[in-house]
Amino acid sequence: MHGSAPIGSVPVGERPGGAGGDARAAPAAGEPGGAPCAVRVAIFTDETGWHTRRLRQALARRGFEGRCVDLADCRFDTTATPHGLVIPGFGRSLPRAALVRGIAGGSLEQITKRLGILHALRELGVPVYNDARAIERSVDKAMTSFLLQRAGVPTPPAWAVEDEAQARRILMREAAAGHSLVLKPMFGSQGKGLQRLGPVDGEFVPLPALSTVSGLAYLQRFVPQPESAAAPGFDWRVLVVGGRARAAMKRVSTHWIRNVARGARCVPCVLEPRLAALAEAAAQALGMDYAGVDLLPDASNPLGAQVIEVNGVAAWRGLQRVTGFDIAQALVDDLLVRRLGLATAAPLAQVCHF
Repeated sequence: MHGSAPIGSVPVGERPGGAGGDARAAPAAGEPGGAPCAVRVAIFTDETGWHTRRLRQALARRGFEGRCVDLADCRFDTTATPHGLVIPGFGRSLPRAALVRGIAGGSLEQITKRLGILHALRELGVPVYNDARAIERSVDKAMTSFLLQRAGVPTPPAWAVEDEAQARRILMREAAAGHSLVLKPMFGSQGKGLQRLGPVDGEFVPLPALSTVSGLAYLQRFVPQPESAAAPGFDWRVLVVGGRARAAMKRVSTHWIRNVARGARCVPCVLEPRLAALAEAAAQALGMDYAGVDLLPDASNPLGAQVIEVNGVAAWRGLQRVTGFDIAQALVDDLLVRRLGLATAAPLAQVCHF
């Protein structure tokens, strides 16, 4: 990017532009008056571990310090700072940028406030990766289905209804056509709480009372696969970074729920152009900086697959095991180059650390 400051490999604790670095950076970190900390990046997470360590290492290689912060510990305070936010570890300053790794569950009011912090940072000019709008679109499965369908991205038919009688009519109509449905929690993740309804293994599984599933039925048509004990089914997880599909894997399991957290086996696979195009279109439809896009093979579709979910706070540990480049570094570099306007002086060695 012409005229932008390069970012180089700088040891932890050194400022960009100091000894050992080749980055021309902004004013000193922690500058009073609400200015962004020049080298500090917030990593918003409700738990630290493998992913946050990789992100901090990737930031350190580029001369930045990653500080883990729980959004639950952040607060609005219009009397405390010039900008009205208090973010632990940043004093009166703002982070130079923010990476969202996790948002803890809570009441509607708590979640609204936590997302509000992300919205406020965007209003204050701090790049948030992914920002609150993208996260809201991706965690709301009904909105994901709506936006994918609107953008013309192949995705299974879906319904979100609060009327139990109406939900039962949808199930009966789909069952009569030979389709089963998947009942999903609107805000679920990692395959938790999924139920197959309608014709399943020769029996009819009815809709549970909506009072047991938060008063809402989000239903998605089940996409069947030919599979056997010798050839179990699979789906694809494709990682999109900065609008470009970068890596893919198959998640193989004898169970129809094929999340890695549920025991699916990660298998390397070629990132075929058709998969890349579908994943990139899905990420664009939801306005994502990065996304983990889940696709199911579907021989009836001209593109051979359908997008079933788009993850805005995607885990990548399983994918990293079968991928030959450092995913955390790719995410960090996309944030710094595309969102902060810094230019990479030289590529870093792409070494995977498990």
